[in-house]
Amino acid sequence: MLVIVLENAPPRLRGRLAIWLLEIRAGVYVGTYSAKVRDNIWSQVEQGIEDGNAVMAWRTNNEAGFDFMTLGTNRRIPVELDGSKLVSFLPELDQGAL
Repeated sequence: MLVIVLENAPPRLRGRLAIWLLEIRAGVYVGTYSAKVRDNIWSQVEQGIEDGNAVMAWRTNNEAGFDFMTLGTNRRIPVELDGSKLVSFLPELDQGAL
């Protein structure tokens, strides 16, 4: 199982992903592909994301049963803790400090 979620992505990237994956909600794509095809799809996301951000999750043989990677600016960032990948939140920017 492969899931890709896009935010603020250009329409041409969304259309490109719709060729390979089923868009079940706006910006949420799912499918089942091999690791080689998954890497090819992710490289297309890397080339076309521009100012947006993306996360890709897929099923794999580890403790959690899945893995994920992110691209672009987002408050949620992946961190490794004792061999497990978790999600950490960056602090919100204080608008008064700017």
